[in-house]
Amino acid sequence: MHMPHHASVPCYHDTVRAEWVDYNGHLRDAFYMLIFSFATDALIDEIGLPDSVRKERRRSIYTLEAHINYLHEIKEGAQVRIDMRVLGHDAKRLHLYLEMFADNGVEPVAAGEQMLLHVDTSGPRAVAFDPDVEAHVRALAEAQTGLPAARFAGRGIGLPVRTPRKENEGSEHA
Repeated sequence: MHMPHHASVPCYHDTVRAEWVDYNGHLRDAFYMLIFSFATDALIDEIGLPDSVRKERRRSIYTLEAHINYLHEIKEGAQVRIDMRVLGHDAKRLHLYLEMFADNGVEPVAAGEQMLLHVDTSGPRAVAFDPDVEAHVRALAEAQTGLPAARFAGRGIGLPVRTPRKENEGSEHA
């Protein structure tokens, strides 16, 4: 069972648009990532890196890696809320966990993780967060410390790897 939205968890709201829907009448897989990306943009603003600051300081956030778990289909017109949590951070990186909820539902319809990198765009090269931004990130992470574990975080993808049989393997004449 999902915990109700917590005040220390920033959230983003959007609506599933007609152009985001596939031939099955469901939100197209790529647009889950788009919505998560929009949510991440809102979080970047919240931690002190709105567009004006990014331009002035020549700083930005790049996505290094993203994982999505598609848990339930949603349709055009669905009202979505993305809850965002900081799972970890260091001097240059931010590990986010995002859960998408539809139409005031209590169970997520999708979950995602993103590893973000703070970048000096004049390089571009990775750099430590500026002190004010780092303070926002730290405060947000600390405010979320007591929350339950992120249910869908840290999952891998894959099937068991099969090793090919050698030509004579299992033969009496090998």
